[in-house]
Amino acid sequence: MASGREQTSTMIARFHPLLIPACAALLVLALAWPVFAAEPDPATNTHSTLILTEENDFFAGTDERYTNGIKLTWISGDLKKYAEDERLPGFVLPYLQALPFVNEPGQQYNVALALGQNMYVPRNTQTEAPQPNDRPYAGWTYMSLALHAKTATQLDSFETSLGIVGPSAKAGETQNNYHTLMGFKRIQGWRNQIHDEPGLMLSWQRTLRAKRVDLGRDVAWDFLPHGGVTVGNVLTHAAAGFETRFGYRLPWDFGTSLIQPGGGVSAPADQNDPRLRQDTSFGLHVFAGAEGRAVARNIFLDGNTWEHSAHVGKKPFVADLMAGVGLVLGRAKLTYTHVYRTEEFDGQKSPQMFGSVNLAVTF
Repeated sequence: MASGREQTSTMIARFHPLLIPACAALLVLALAWPVFAAEPDPATNTHSTLILTEENDFFAGTDERYTNGIKLTWISGDLKKYAEDERLPGFVLPYLQALPFVNEPGQQYNVALALGQNMYVPRNTQTEAPQPNDRPYAGWTYMSLALHAKTATQLDSFETSLGIVGPSAKAGETQNNYHTLMGFKRIQGWRNQIHDEPGLMLSWQRTLRAKRVDLGRDVAWDFLPHGGVTVGNVLTHAAAGFETRFGYRLPWDFGTSLIQPGGGVSAPADQNDPRLRQDTSFGLHVFAGAEGRAVARNIFLDGNTWEHSAHVGKKPFVADLMAGVGLVLGRAKLTYTHVYRTEEFDGQKSPQMFGSVNLAVTF
């Protein structure tokens, strides 16, 4: 195991160069969006939110399996509607109008754009030999378009993700360039990663604010169940779970999101959110939750769809347990989530733990 100084340097290094083009691309898209988007309702939240999520098994003292993920998301302010706006490109309108929750009365809408990269490695990263009984090397670099429809108690997210799995995802270069820069050992087995394959996922997730109890003096408790389905050659699964939170000046949003389809729930969803109020600047809460998934397809374990590649036998049911703490300071919300994930494939001898840091800035 690396020393504390090396682990800290590794964590810093993993905020890799993808972040620079991702920030630039999302900034351009955010500035250009008013040209295409429907007009916001003056009575609603017109603020956009930028969310940076970094996940790393460094927080559990390991460097294996799901070893790193980074995702940058921009979420628009609330819109009255977007399926009938004439300023949208013509090819987008049929797609929007086909969605079941678009332009329904009493809802607000948001558009989200995201860029991200995930890395997966086996336990032994210092051999060049194939390891047929361990998780394959794999990288996934992607961009996403998400459409959100919400009320005070319900959020529907429909997300389309398009990217590349395999050497063209450049996950191996990202990891090894930084290991070289920081003076660490290079990862030796990336030549054994699964092959190039374009990836497409369609995801729907519904999150409910099933209960919120105000206890007085700005202290509150809430309960946020969710469920959803993802279909695609990268991931195909059904998921259900919940999150419960307790704290001082608890945010009016739909919870804490890991890097997964249907994320981006950390944007303010009500004018009472402390990030939108002028008379508050600080809030603190703790949270815990769980999610179970029935997995039909996971390219990072099953290997490539149309050709033979490294693969292992995946487990059909996977569960996450999570707990963490959140801080609201002005227009920013910062959360840390510690995640316990059950075994994902045959031969995995122990569950995995990793940490997720999520910074959401509303502007």
